[in-house]
Amino acid sequence: MATLYVENVPDDLYEALRKRAKSQHRSIAAEVLWLLKMNIPTEKELKAREKAYQKLMNLKFTKGPGYEGMPSSLDMIREDRER
Repeated sequence: MATLYVENVPDDLYEALRKRAKSQHRSIAAEVLWLLKMNIPTEKELKAREKAYQKLMNLKFTKGPGYEGMPSSLDMIREDRER
């Protein structure tokens, strides 16, 4: 596992990070790792997101079962107005 050292962190940013870590009951290092994990997707995560997106797009343009033979909303409105 790689090691990351960060120098010259502004005092106000470090203090905000320290407070956040404390509120989450984590060390500063654990909080930084969590923030990186939540905000920087890996190649594997990007592929999973793309796959999920493609599935959603396929569902968007797929007609559900029983759709055949159903009147369109326009036909139903016209029929209702003719009553």
